[in-house]
Amino acid sequence: MTPTRTRTLIPITLGLTLAACGAGGDGGGVDVENPLTDPESGPPAGNSNDEATCAIPAAAGLADVSNPRTVVGDGTPEGCTSQRVVEAVAGGGVITFDCGPDPVTITLEETAKVFNDTGPEVVIDGGGRVTLSGGGARRILYMNTCDQAQVWTTPSCDDQDHPRLTLQNLTFVDGNSSAQAEHDGGGAVWVRGGQLKLVNTRFFNNVCADTGPDVGGAAVRVFDQYQDRPVYVVNSTFGGEEGLGNRCSNGGGISSIGVSWTIINSLFSHNRAVGDGGNPAQEGTPGGGSGGAIYNDGNQMTLSLCGTRIEYNEVVQHGSAIFFVSNDRTGDVRIDRSVISGNEGGSWYPTRPQISGHAETPIEVTDSVIE
Repeated sequence: MTPTRTRTLIPITLGLTLAACGAGGDGGGVDVENPLTDPESGPPAGNSNDEATCAIPAAAGLADVSNPRTVVGDGTPEGCTSQRVVEAVAGGGVITFDCGPDPVTITLEETAKVFNDTGPEVVIDGGGRVTLSGGGARRILYMNTCDQAQVWTTPSCDDQDHPRLTLQNLTFVDGNSSAQAEHDGGGAVWVRGGQLKLVNTRFFNNVCADTGPDVGGAAVRVFDQYQDRPVYVVNSTFGGEEGLGNRCSNGGGISSIGVSWTIINSLFSHNRAVGDGGNPAQEGTPGGGSGGAIYNDGNQMTLSLCGTRIEYNEVVQHGSAIFFVSNDRTGDVRIDRSVISGNEGGSWYPTRPQISGHAETPIEVTDSVIE
């Protein structure tokens, strides 16, 4: 079903705007206050441990939602329906919610899909009170600049600057992309092209296919970012507690091919990579089982962690915390003021415990614990 695109202009302000100030760490940054009001639904967004002191670059801060294109809801929980979310995402622009004063979960009856000609900025801000659920049956959000069904806007769909998708102050639960064949992985969120940023987001109990040598990203899977710019993940939680972890063949938290990531003050825990046989799959196996929290494959790319904790994730094959394979040996990993501890399973750790990759791949570690 192709949703009807609607654009509702309602002058209401929800969420938070970007504010300049020091945010800890070196060089200052922007404030990314977390408006979460429902801690009983799971751990808060972000890493609450002492190491989470890294500054937030301006480019990684909250998007301005003071002038939304669409407000989902009419001030009541009943007004925040699946149809209204799907139509709002199809309409693009800045999207906020007015579902009443209490936390609300909206279970989607179909995947919300971004249309590539509705930006260039597409912002979905839950105000810290909105949870989007796939109901255990479907992926929650999809964006693909090379999908003509979502409108092909440039001749270089794999390297265009829009849509610039920001997901902030939101929780994603029970997404499931296991049935996806063409665009596999990304149990909650699947993105190709444009630019993606996650701020104050939480991902609980999302799944993708249990087997496959390269399918991955129980929470998020990403391809082809504009000019190879990094995906920013700021003050976000993937799993966070036993019973809330995400699960996929590879990349229990996130997965990508040829994409760089900058992950700041975030938490990955209790996620699982449950495939078996690695990539390429060993004879007699279905493949997969690598990257308990993070699975990065490709060529020239960088994984940068600052103020981030990765703990209690599990794998069958490689990289109980991180699987990072730069095929042409041009990629690198940078770990600053972070903790990687207590991740279990797998093997092939040529230079650092819990991190799998080629021995030639530079891994720069400062003021961090890896044990």
